[in-house]
Parts: sequence; C-alpha cells; structure tokens
Amino acid sequence: MTLAIFLFISIILVCIQTATPYLVKRTIIFGVTVPEKHIKNEQLLSYKKRYTFMVALLSFIVLASYMLWVLMSTPGEEKTVLAGTFIQFGIILFSLSLYFFYHGKTLQLKKKNNWTENLKQVKVADLSVRSHDEMLPWYVFLLPMIITIGVIGYTIFQYDLLPEQIPTHWGINGEADAFTDKTPISAILMPLTLLAMQVMFLGINLGKNKSGIKLSATGLNASRTRQLTLRKNSSWLMFGISLLLTVMFSFFQLTTIHPDLFAGTVMMVTPIIFLVIVLAGTIVFAVKVGRSDKQSIDEVKEEITDYDDDTHWKGGIFYFNRNDPSIFVEKRFGVGWTLNFANPIGYIIVFVPLVVVIFLSTL
Repeated sequence: MTLAIFLFISIILVCIQTATPYLVKRTIIFGVTVPEKHIKNEQLLSYKKRYTFMVALLSFIVLASYMLWVLMSTPGEEKTVLAGTFIQFGIILFSLSLYFFYHGKTLQLKKKNNWTENLKQVKVADLSVRSHDEMLPWYVFLLPMIITIGVIGYTIFQYDLLPEQIPTHWGINGEADAFTDKTPISAILMPLTLLAMQVMFLGINLGKNKSGIKLSATGLNASRTRQLTLRKNSSWLMFGISLLLTVMFSFFQLTTIHPDLFAGTVMMVTPIIFLVIVLAGTIVFAVKVGRSDKQSIDEVKEEITDYDDDTHWKGGIFYFNRNDPSIFVEKRFGVGWTLNFANPIGYIIVFVPLVVVIFLSTL
C-alpha cells in the first residue's frame, strides 16, 4: 500500500513537472518574457522538448528503480516512506535545476537576437474585466471555519470522553502512531491548527481578489480568458481543499473522542480519498488554466509587445515590484499564484498563520 501511494503521488508529480513548459502563459518561456512573434522560435521549442524529455526520462529510471528495490528487498514501511519522500524531492530539485539552466539559455537567446528592439512596450488595462470575474466571495471560506469552531466546541463539551493519550499523528494504515498527554490545549490542538490554516486560505483568497488582472497587449482576448479562468478555478480549488481538510481533520478528531465510531478500514481509506481528490483537482485546474490562452489567439501587431518586466522577476520565479500593489501574481513557471515579495501584506497573509501552525505543533 505504501509503495502504491508513493508511486501514485510521484507519477502525478512527474506529469505536472513535464507538462509545465506547455501550461504557462503563452508569452512566458522558462520565466522569460518573449514577444509574441518569437514564441515559436525553433530554439525555444527545442528547450521545452529537452526539458520535458530529461525530466520524464530521469523520473522513469528513478521510479522504476524504487519500485524494484521495494519489491525485491521488502524494506520496512519507514524506509519505504523515507526513500519515496527523498525521490519526490529529488525530482522537484532536478526539474528546478533544469528550469534555471533553460531560463539562462532563454535570456541569452533573447538578448543575443535583440527581440525587443524596435518594438513598443505596451501595458493594457480593461476596466470591464472585473465585471466578469467569478472568484468565490470571501464569506464562502467562513463555512469550513464555522465547522471547525463547532468541532472545537464539541471537543470541549466531551472533554471527559477523551483518552489520556491524545493522538497527534496517523500512519498510512490509518492508525495513530504518535501521542501526547491529555491537556485542555492538546485536546483541541488539531482543530486549532486547522483553523489557522483556514484563516490563511481566507487571506490568500482575499489577496488574490484584490490583485490586479494583468492583460497582454498582443493577446488581449487570450490573456483575459486565462486570467479569469485562473482566478475562478484557483478560488474553487482552494475552497475545495479547505473543505476537504476540514472533513478529514474533523473525522480524526471525532474518532479520538469516539474510538469505536468508525472501523479501521475507514480510517485507512479516508486520507487516501482526500489525496486522490486533491491531486485530481490539481490536475484538472492546471490543464484547464494552461489551455485557456492557447485557443483564442488574437492577431499579432508586429510593432508592439507586452511590457517587459523581467527585471522584477528574480530567476523568473520570485517577483519583487514595490510599484505593483498586487499581493499575488500569476506564476511564471507552474500554474497558480506566487507572492509579490515586495508587498509586506503577503507575508502577513501567508507566514503569520504558518508561524501559528508551527507554534501549535510544539505545544
């Protein structure tokens, strides 16, 4: 079971990593702004193909070796988990290293050929696009928080029923494998941690909603479609994850209060179902957003290009722009959002709840 779970997660991870160059914005290649008329440059296309091939090949070799090692040597669950985790991080680091390599190559190619020379850089604003924004409203994210507060209240009410040893971690088999002494804090520690995460989800959704909708001068319709698709689907994905986490954490909290409430099989299957749904939702989200600006392509005007803000992107991944009030912006490599690291509000939204979660985990 452990092998199957790690192989499943790793295969999904590899699929996303290999497809990433084809899911990002059309005019962004390895984190570099490329004028519309050069995005089909043969050299750039070869960079994408090489990246995809190398990530896929290495991942296949490593995962096949991992599977054979587990099947032939039958290591314990702890070693299998440790090796599987190491492999997943290794795949991410390898793909990230390749990204930086081709990021540098793309920058060199752009400078060598002077692609932006004699092109007028243009910024576009469309005041009507907000009226088509279908992001979930902030108050929808209060629903999981209300459920969690209810679970906290129920736990306090049923405090005497709790065991003297409170579970703090569950293994892949669904059985608790780490415990702490029963105290008023430890009894509600898990739902408190969940509540801190839910506050972060709410803050991120608010931050994304307030962030600017960046459109392309050379692909107005395509960029509008992509931005609206990204905003709508990312809010739904985040709400879905928040709701699923609420269900799973509440499930484990209730089984702590009432140990005989669910059978062992249900305890084992619940996290797996959560994992499958989240990964499937992530894939659907990535593909839907990635394809959204590849279908409605505008006629390109030869004399203009999008405003080149490469200087604000460090390595094409970290965005620093004090003049941009946006808290979150669309990623340049990957599908989703990243912080505007020059906006302190983003640090408050993301890192304060994380510090709270880490602090609670030490209690």
